[in-house]
This record gives sequence, structure tokens and C-alpha cells, in this order.
Amino acid sequence: MKVTLRKRNQGGKTSLYLDYYHKGKRKTEYLRLYLEPNPKSKDEKKVNKKTLQLAETIRAQRQIEIQNGVYGFRDNEKLKASFINYIQLLTEKRIDSKGNYGNWDSMLKHLKAHIPMDITFAEVDRKFVQGFKEYLDKDAKTKSNQNLSQNSKYSYFNKLRAALKQAVKDGFIPINPAEGVDGFKQGEPQREFLTLEELQAAVKEECEIPQLKTAFIFSCLTGLRWSDINKLLWSEVQHSNEMGYYIRFRQKKTKGAETLPISEQAFGLLGERQDKDERVFKGLKYSAWHNLKLQQWMMRAGISKTITFHCARHTYATLQLSAGTDIYTVSKLLGHRELKTTQIYAKVIDQKKQEAANRIKLDL
Repeated sequence: MKVTLRKRNQGGKTSLYLDYYHKGKRKTEYLRLYLEPNPKSKDEKKVNKKTLQLAETIRAQRQIEIQNGVYGFRDNEKLKASFINYIQLLTEKRIDSKGNYGNWDSMLKHLKAHIPMDITFAEVDRKFVQGFKEYLDKDAKTKSNQNLSQNSKYSYFNKLRAALKQAVKDGFIPINPAEGVDGFKQGEPQREFLTLEELQAAVKEECEIPQLKTAFIFSCLTGLRWSDINKLLWSEVQHSNEMGYYIRFRQKKTKGAETLPISEQAFGLLGERQDKDERVFKGLKYSAWHNLKLQQWMMRAGISKTITFHCARHTYATLQLSAGTDIYTVSKLLGHRELKTTQIYAKVIDQKKQEAANRIKLDL
């Protein structure tokens, strides 16, 4: 395909446009750049020269994009495809990853709320992307009719950008219309956790789902995510004279191979050892119902915080730091790839120290 820079007289000025020609087919792209048709002054000639240089730069860039397979004649049939159906397919591909699937599914629901009549790929442009961003920022609501949190906006908009990037790879659109549209800044996450006293109170209370209680406490003592606890096999629970009890596993989220030492108390929660290919926590489930039972268990223990299973991992991290374990060691125990991820917990500890310092007040 050849890209040629051409001129056309429009409204008393000379409009610059690109002419694309390939295998008998032609299309044009107007650059919204204009020349003075009869420049007289030096300034007019100088402006014309710079405008032509800019147009030539764009033409050269388009030619490179064509050679790299990024830009070209659109597939008209693909352009007629449903954008919502495409997002639905991308979402369903992530159904085995609960956290990721949940974010994609939420993004899809907001997308349907924003464009209830659906659109085709031909209508997906930068204006549409900007419109969805504004919808998330100003109009989107949670199930409890609250505005979206900063992190929800950040996550959902990034999912749309990822979908558009994939659509370019799949040949539905020639270029990503999200390029050049600034995303949301990520907010500081609120990491809820239990204090040692609260955890002790929860241990003493009964939970309607005993397996859930055991798994949660095990997470508080080891820092393991729900996904890794759920798939934990007896073959991964090991012992040596040098290390004591430990778990050798591969993180489901990061795919990283880990060796995690665990305490004898944590091991004692697991019960009698079964066949090596058996799951340690059989029948463990993650659902709204189980989350409700977890919260009710916490309420019986006198804990009014909103606690999810992942809060057990936060509890492990904050208790380790509070006990004096250095942040590098905690980072390794949690399997974090970067120390800055763990530093969020250190900020929580510093905040608690500051709150504690301000509790003692004298009338002076």
C-alpha cells in the first residue's frame, strides 16, 4: 500500500489529506491541516513550510504503520460486529480467574449501562472512549447506589483499554482509539485487617461453615491467598529437620514458584494428612453466600469491620510487621515481586502508630 500526501482547495484554503491506494481500492484521511494558497509574507511562507513538514511526518508514520500491519483498509464485515458481544467473549475467557473475571464482568455491566442499544466496531472511536471514561467518573453507580471508588474507575477503564488493544490484534479495528486518552490514576487501596485481639476473638467464636473458618485462620497465619489455599495439595505440604513445616507451591496469581515456611500451629489446623493428590481444604467455596457467613462470624466476635477472605492476607502482613519482622522478609513471605507492594502495609502500621501516639492527652 502506498500513502501519498495530497492537496485540495477548500473554503479559500488548501486542505492537506492522505491518499491510501492498495489493490485497486482507495481511501482518504483528512489531516485538518491547511495551507495559505497564495502566501505573500515571510510569516505565511514559514507557516506553510512547517505545516507541510508536519503533514509529511504524519504521512511517513502512516507508511510505517502499514508496513507493521497496524494501519490499513478496514475489514467491513468485522466493523459491523457487535462491540458488546466481543467484550462478552473476552470476559468469559477469564471465568477461571475469579478476581480478574469479576472486574471484567463489572466493566461489561457498566458498558451496557452506558450504551444500552449496543454499537458496532465502526462506532468505537476516541469520542466513545472518552465518553465511557466520563460515565465512570460522573454517572456510574455501585449496587448500593454509591459513586465508584477511584480504584474501580481505574480498573474498569483499563479493562476497556485492554479490550481495545486485543481488538486491534484480532483485526476488528485498525488502531486503538484509547491511545492518547489519559486513564484514571490509581487510588491508595484500603486494606482492612484484624488486630491480634480481634483475630483471637474470632478464633473463639463459631462459624456456620467450619471449613471456611479454618481456611481463614490458616490464611491469617500464613498469608496465603484464597486461590492458593483452595488448590493446595497435601503433596505441597512438606517437612524437613532444617526448615520445619513449609509449603512448596506455585502462586496462581503470579505463577511464581514459592517455598513458604509455616508454623506448627498453622500445620495443626490442617488435620490428618491425606493422599498426596488430595486437596487439603476440600469443598472450600467462594461466593456471596460464603462472604456473608464470614461477615456474620466476624460480627459474632464483636468485629464491625467489613471483612472478606483476602483480609486474612492483610492481617498476616500487618501482624508480621507489627511484631517487628523486617519489610523485606515480609515481602518474600507474601511472594511479592516488588517491595513497593509490601510498603503499603508499612504505611498502615505507621498510621496506627500515629493514632496510638495521639491517644494520650493531658490538660496542660
